[in-house]
Amino acid sequence: MFRNRCAPRYGHFPGRSSSAGFRTPSPGPRMIVPRIAIVRSLSTVRPLEGFRTIGTGIYLRDTHEQCQDTKSPNVVLIFGWLGAYPRQLRNYTNAYAKLYPKASQIVVQCNRDLLWTTSSARSRRLKPVIDALEVLHCLPSSSSAQRPARILTHVFSNGGSLQMTLLGHMLQRKYGSTPVLGSSASALILDSCPAAGDLKSIKLAVRTVIRNPIARRIVLAIVHTIYSIRFGLSLLFGKQMIMLENLQIEMWNPCILPWMGLHTPRLYLFSRKDKLISWQEVTQHAETAKERGMDVRCELFEESAHVAHLQAEPERYWSSVQEIWAVATKEKSEH
Repeated sequence: MFRNRCAPRYGHFPGRSSSAGFRTPSPGPRMIVPRIAIVRSLSTVRPLEGFRTIGTGIYLRDTHEQCQDTKSPNVVLIFGWLGAYPRQLRNYTNAYAKLYPKASQIVVQCNRDLLWTTSSARSRRLKPVIDALEVLHCLPSSSSAQRPARILTHVFSNGGSLQMTLLGHMLQRKYGSTPVLGSSASALILDSCPAAGDLKSIKLAVRTVIRNPIARRIVLAIVHTIYSIRFGLSLLFGKQMIMLENLQIEMWNPCILPWMGLHTPRLYLFSRKDKLISWQEVTQHAETAKERGMDVRCELFEESAHVAHLQAEPERYWSSVQEIWAVATKEKSEH
């Protein structure tokens, strides 16, 4: 369901009919070795307050309480955008702590080295997320009894989407394709994603997250080379070889994480003024998901920048989050 702030509840996208309505109601010092400088700066970032660090860029807030309120999630899983610092993610973790005080939270940063880190190295970094989900009784483990979990997953930008899809592959390898939490409630929130973009938007993203000019030039050269190679292979073999195009395809999987399915409502949060992610691409992705049987809702903002919708309209933002979770619990109770 797409909703527009200024339009009736079931509106239309400008110039085309829609399958659903929508609502829009200082850089650090230069370093001689840039890559070492980036890694060093990441290692000195202060962790989230109230959380404990369980891995590189992974934080856990365990309430040590079994939430009896079936209308609230008992776990909130957050995947940050590329280059997001804990202090930026704190705006979301603090709000979730107020909305759902008995819910544990897992926060996964998306460090800048995602641009050159191998998939196997990223998988090793994400392993603590699986360990935490097992400890919180969200996944089967030999040391604890699994109980029905209610998981709200909040993903930011393509960087967070890449982390989430990789976690999904890891869980599939460990538990197989059968859903491990068939009786749980779940919701998926997609903030400023997904979109394939083009080389221009990818280079703009690199310039945004990497401030060191020397490091930026090196990374841009690497990105340009990789993109050119993958694009050439796509033309040669007729397959999708560009990473972000593959990401879009993977994000259409209703069971992208093992506790999700067609019953999992999706909320897309995006803006016309986003310079990194095209709102038209997000719209197309949402409509295709709707056509494939998924429960889709969208919030199209008018003025906010990339991953800045909360700052522009906080009340609307959190109202949308609460509404999508209410839908998740209602749909689960009806099944």
